[in-house]
Amino acid sequence: MFFSLIIPVYNRPDEIDELLASLAVQTYKEKYEVVIIEDGSLVTCNDVVAAYNEKLDISYYFKANSGPGDSRNYGMRIAKGDYFIILDSDCIIPADYLANVANSLGAAYVDCFGGPDAALDSFSDVQKAINFTMTSFLTTGGIRGKSEKIEKFQPRSFNMGISKKAFEASGGFGDIHPGEDPDLSIRLWKLGFTTRLFPDCYVYHKRRIDWGKFYKQVNKFGKARPILDLWHPQYRKITFLFPSLFILGLAGSLIILLINVQFFLYIYTLYFVMLFLMATIQNKSIKVGFLSLIAVFIQFYGYGIGYMLSFLKVHILKQKPQAAFPGLFFKK
Repeated sequence: MFFSLIIPVYNRPDEIDELLASLAVQTYKEKYEVVIIEDGSLVTCNDVVAAYNEKLDISYYFKANSGPGDSRNYGMRIAKGDYFIILDSDCIIPADYLANVANSLGAAYVDCFGGPDAALDSFSDVQKAINFTMTSFLTTGGIRGKSEKIEKFQPRSFNMGISKKAFEASGGFGDIHPGEDPDLSIRLWKLGFTTRLFPDCYVYHKRRIDWGKFYKQVNKFGKARPILDLWHPQYRKITFLFPSLFILGLAGSLIILLINVQFFLYIYTLYFVMLFLMATIQNKSIKVGFLSLIAVFIQFYGYGIGYMLSFLKVHILKQKPQAAFPGLFFKK
C-alpha cells in the first residue's frame, strides 16, 4: 500500500513548515509521498516546501482558489498512491502516526477512516480551550470525543484517509464548505463503502483562530447541517437540534427568572460547573477551564443560531441552499 498525503494550504507557510517538520521524523519505514496544493494563496509556501525536498518525497502544485474540498480532489487526482491521507495545514503529526495508520489498516482494512485530534502542551490557552470544546463528549464536539460509533464514524478532513477506489467511485468532496466531510461519508455509505474511527491515529490540531473566527466557523457548521439533512434525510439526528434548544432554553430560563422560577437556571449552572471542572482537570489549568466556558458558549450560540436560520430558509421557506447561503459554496 502506497500512501499519498494530501495537504491543501491557503496563506499558511508557517503552518506547513511545522507540519512538514513533523512528517520528516515519522517512524514509518515504507515509502510515501507528500502532495501540497496551494489553493490560490497570496502568501505561498514554495520556499518552505523546497527546504524539505531532501527529507521527503514531496511535490508542490499551485492552482486558482476553489476551496479546500476541491483542492483535496485536485491533489488526489494527481497523486501516485492507492490510499490517500488527507491532513489540514494546521496539524502537527505524531512521529508514529503513519505507522499506526498502516497497522490499523492491516488489522481491519477500511476504504475510509478518520482519526481524532488532540492538543499539545505548547498550544495557547485559547487553543486548548477550543480543542476541549471541539472534542468533549459534553459538547457538540462529542463526535470527535468518540460518542459516535467507531464502525459508523464520519471522518473529518483534518485527519482522514480514503482509498483511491472510494475516491474515484464517489468523486471526492463536494463544493459545500464546511459540511463536505459528512457529505462525503454519507455518499460513501450509500455506495456501499464503510468508514471507521482509528482511535490511535490522532493528530495535534493547532486551530490558529481567535474568538471571532471561532464563532464564524461554528456558525457555518450550524448553517451547513440543515442543508445536509435536506440532501440526506435518512441520516438526520435529533442531537443536531441540541445547540439551538440549548440557546432557546437558556434564554427561557433567564426570562422566567423574572417571576422567580430558578430551577432551570440551576440546571444550566450545574452544566457549566461540570464543563469547568472537566476542562480544568483535563488541561491542568484553571485559566483554560474558564476559557473553555467561553468557547462552549460561543460554540452553542454560533451553531444554534446558524442552524435555526438555515432550517428556516432551507426547510420552511424552501430556498435553494446555494441561493440562501452562497458563502458556503465554492465555485469550481
